Amino acid sequence: MPLDRLGRPLRDLRLSVIDACNFRCPYCMPAERVGDDYGLDAAGRLSFDQIETLVRGFVRVGVRKLRLTGGEPLLRKRLPELIARLAAIPGLDDLALTTNGSLLARHARALREAGLRRLTVSLDALDPDLFRRLSGGRGEVADVLAGLDAAHAAGFGAIKLNCVVQRGVNEDQVLPLVERFRAGGDVLRFIEYMDVGNCNGWSQAGVVPSQALRDRIHARWPLRALDANYRGEVASRYGFADGAGEIGFVSSISAPFCGDCHRARVSADGRLYTCLFAAEGSDLRPPLAQGEDAFAAHLAELWSRRGDRYSELRAADAPRPRRHVEMFLIGG
Repeated sequence: MPLDRLGRPLRDLRLSVIDACNFRCPYCMPAERVGDDYGLDAAGRLSFDQIETLVRGFVRVGVRKLRLTGGEPLLRKRLPELIARLAAIPGLDDLALTTNGSLLARHARALREAGLRRLTVSLDALDPDLFRRLSGGRGEVADVLAGLDAAHAAGFGAIKLNCVVQRGVNEDQVLPLVERFRAGGDVLRFIEYMDVGNCNGWSQAGVVPSQALRDRIHARWPLRALDANYRGEVASRYGFADGAGEIGFVSSISAPFCGDCHRARVSADGRLYTCLFAAEGSDLRPPLAQGEDAFAAHLAELWSRRGDRYSELRAADAPRPRRHVEMFLIGG
């Protein structure tokens, strides 16, 4: 199995199945920068046959975990059909999906029956007015909560709930979110606001460090550190001292974890990005057209040349690319 220039294997693939989204979250796809019709043209997307060949090739070079993303992946037509095909690939141990949850209630059972194993739902606020504003006026928190209920009813176990925390925007939602979900079996994860993409106006001043959030939560509900589930897990895990579940913190700004990053990302149009903060991607369509064997060999060569460690360079104030691929093209 190939290793990159820093000795990191390829284990985890984040695959965007569509770059359209029904939300316009300001930190990802702000309405004033991205039109309503963006990503709705299906002609540029990988077909299901191409996606299956692509995933089989990734598995051959070491990938064991696949996460489907967007945009909003539930906008992709016949998605359960694709999931059933991917779930049947030998060697793929984990198949997950990240969604904003707004369409989950109507799709949860079909996703589960198709073979989807895990869900992550983005949830940046419980307050209905704030949630609506953070979705660009497109979303209702009640729909997301209904989606969570439907997912549990369909047989999904613990669901990860991702909250991107921005100073002065939604940091007052942290304690209400913990109070709502801490004893219910789902796992909240608080994510530091990151400089992903070019259109979100990111500033260091908007970042609330994970340590500050941990201190705030610990003062209300004492926490204890937990071991990682596996090497390279992006979230640091904490359990509640009273036994009421766990939460996580993703700290790309204050505590970079590039050294253990074994993730690749592929956009809906078939471009490989070897870092969330990459400036350029590699077009995978030509090697895909040559079949699974040729594609796997090409992929191994691309990975062996990888040397990305953007967050570590940012922390060291070292030179790094100023432009990044937009988050809505490759998911989170």
